[in-house]
Parts: sequence; structure tokens; C-alpha cells
Amino acid sequence: MSRFRGRESKVAKKQRILELISLFQHYYPEAHCALNFSTPHELLIATILSAQCTDERVNIVTETLFRKYPTPKDYAEADIKELEEDVRTTGFFRNKAKNIKACCQALVERHGSLVPEDLDQLVALAGVGRKTANVVLGNAFNIASGVVVDTHVTRLSNRLGLVKGSNAEILERELN
Repeated sequence: MSRFRGRESKVAKKQRILELISLFQHYYPEAHCALNFSTPHELLIATILSAQCTDERVNIVTETLFRKYPTPKDYAEADIKELEEDVRTTGFFRNKAKNIKACCQALVERHGSLVPEDLDQLVALAGVGRKTANVVLGNAFNIASGVVVDTHVTRLSNRLGLVKGSNAEILERELN
């Protein structure tokens, strides 16, 4: 693959993306979500915590957190100061605790404590953007609604000449 491709047609770009997907599947056949979870709401919480934090750190924190708060109702009713302490080591702990509590309150009040299987309903929840919503849809529900665009996807997409820029929505649209 030439590093400098100039302008290529949409068909050629689509074909190149399909070839790259095939290569990734060949070299990384066991690729999976690095966050530990057993329910959709656990993945939602873990993904909220993963902002500006390593998956390894999130998995350490959630090991205890998921036992302490087994349901969305438990998070919704949690003391905010205690929840902040529970997630402190993930960084931005006040904001993350506030978002987790508000997110779970909405799950309880509007969704019967169930994580919605819809992108628009997910992004309406506190602390949930397109990236988090796509992680949850893809990994908890096996719904391929979009591309999970993070720093690494942005860097690789630019380096492979698939897109230019760093706007997540534009990258997702181009890669989808």
C-alpha cells in the first residue's frame, strides 16, 4: 500500500478498507473488548470509566465496583461521595461518578433498568457519547451500528490514508 495515495474513488477506498479488515481478522482473530463485564450495564459503566484511563485500571476498579453495585438501581441510589471514592483511581472521578449516577437514574426511570439497544437512546444518557454507545452496542448486543473511534483509530486511519482529521463523527461516517 502506498503511503501517499492521492484521491481515490469511493469504490477503491471501500475495497481497500475491506482488504484491511481481512488482514486485521487474519492477524488478530481473537480481538475482543479489553474491558471485563458480564452484563450490558456493567459494560456501560466500564466504558464511562475508561475515558482518559487504561482498560487495565478500569478492570481493577470494576472488579470491586460491580460486586458493590450489582444493578443500575444500586448506582442510582448510591451516595455520590462514596461512588466518587470507589472510582477515584480512574481519574476525573467526580465527573465520572456524577455521570454514572445520572446515567443509572435514567436507566431506572426511563428504561426499566435495562440498557437501551439504540444509539440515540444511549447517547441521551449522561456520560455516554457515540464512542461509548458504539462500544456497548457492539460488545453487549452484537449490534454493529458504527465504528468505535478513539485516539488509536484516529491515528491509524490517518496513517493508513483512509481519512484525514480527528473529528470522530466524520471518521466514523468515512469508515462505516
